[in-house]
Amino acid sequence: MDENEIDDEAPVFAIATAAELAGMHPQTLRQYDRLGLVVPGRTKGGSRRYSVRHIEQLREVSRLSADGMSLPAIARIIELENRVRELHGRVRDLENAMRAELERRPGARVFAAGPSGSVVPLRSGTRVRRSTEIVVWRPRRELPPAD
Repeated sequence: MDENEIDDEAPVFAIATAAELAGMHPQTLRQYDRLGLVVPGRTKGGSRRYSVRHIEQLREVSRLSADGMSLPAIARIIELENRVRELHGRVRDLENAMRAELERRPGARVFAAGPSGSVVPLRSGTRVRRSTEIVVWRPRRELPPAD
């Protein structure tokens, strides 16, 4: 993230500012917090602090409520949106870890079968010692009929 960008998750707005930005009364924000709709961060003193994402959620709650949706339904939607956001973050982290792993180990990955049948990764260019314990089955040719 660029140093001039504001972190959407950073709880920086006091309740009065957040209420003004969301177009709501501060008491409405307190009620939504009690219901678990939009739960802001808290300072050490217990004051509510809202992030840009919280304000977007408050606007969404207002829009959905104006469309006639119940508050429990809105709470469920927000819960699912938060879960999706969390999962997107986990996928992004896993993709970054995978990319880093591939960069550390360039070239094709080589695998072999271990003694117990497990898959064992090998370094590219490594030769596996042949073992007499491995038997390759090949079908026999049909024998000619006995006379």
